[in-house]
Amino acid sequence: MVRYPRPLQPGDVVGVTAPSSGVEDALRPRLEVAADVLRGRGLEVRLGRCLQDRGVASAPAPERAAELQDMLLDPAVRAVVPPWGGELAVEVLPLLDWDALAAAEPTWLVGYSDISTLALALTTRLGWASVHGQNLMDTPYRVPAPLLPWLDVVTAPAGARLEQGPSERHRSSGWDDWAADPHVAERTYDRPGTWELLDPGAGPVRARGRLLGGCVETTSVLAGTAYGDVPAFAAAHAGGDGLLLHLEAGGDGATDIARDLWRMRLAGWFDVAAAVLVGRTSAPDADGFTQLDAVRSALAGLDVPVVTGVDCGHPPPQLALVEGALAEVVVDPAAGERRLVQTLA
Repeated sequence: MVRYPRPLQPGDVVGVTAPSSGVEDALRPRLEVAADVLRGRGLEVRLGRCLQDRGVASAPAPERAAELQDMLLDPAVRAVVPPWGGELAVEVLPLLDWDALAAAEPTWLVGYSDISTLALALTTRLGWASVHGQNLMDTPYRVPAPLLPWLDVVTAPAGARLEQGPSERHRSSGWDDWAADPHVAERTYDRPGTWELLDPGAGPVRARGRLLGGCVETTSVLAGTAYGDVPAFAAAHAGGDGLLLHLEAGGDGATDIARDLWRMRLAGWFDVAAAVLVGRTSAPDADGFTQLDAVRSALAGLDVPVVTGVDCGHPPPQLALVEGALAEVVVDPAAGERRLVQTLA
């Protein structure tokens, strides 16, 4: 059974630590603005020690692991929301006390990019539900309907049915200047787009399964390891439904992404997939080989429907996806139907 953390309520503590990259001094005001959004919802915010910008990571791996574990095990901390991702969250995984975590009440972990490295391990290894959604630094932004902000998801009651759909527009590239304006709360979405079928001739996609996935570059490192045993998770929690795998290229070129996806395929990830949701990306193509070609390469010969352009990539806005939740996806362009419904059960 997937273990859902208790819904957040006023008075709960949200821990903020950076298990991957820290925050430079010029962006600390944005961090405080984001923390104030949580305080405005009646939540207490506990800022950790591992938040500084110290190069590629916020602190040495043992310090990052210790602070993350302390927050996950503290019964007063109901959610851990890092400022953003980074590069080396994987260093933390072997330093965590997995037996102690398994015996603890689950805590929400929220974020995307490199944070999905940790979330995937918590979900597959412990059965904890986690949230692949906006990072803390993104939290002040208004999330356009029909997408949901992560705060609405972690405060939803047990058994809630959460319906989302594609954004009409997204941001093609670039980030707002948070140093110049730490309070910015509206994004410019300058490019249209929606969910489509990788193979339009295959007919509409209507699939059901447990959600799981993340950033290809970081989660692929876990394929075939104890921290990313996706087939075992499917056998334990998905029943006959299989998984809805959501995957997105953060920034690597198409040939690198193809190799990462093949690592997942050889570890059996796609064998247990009811469908694959491919996130919108601004990652570069290779010479005559696109990001969608990378997906086709890894899924060639498999009878797995694929939806592309999904709002689960680095270009905002992002869906709030509950890892481990039972979900249904419908993409029928001819009928104008595009939706994802999650049930927290």
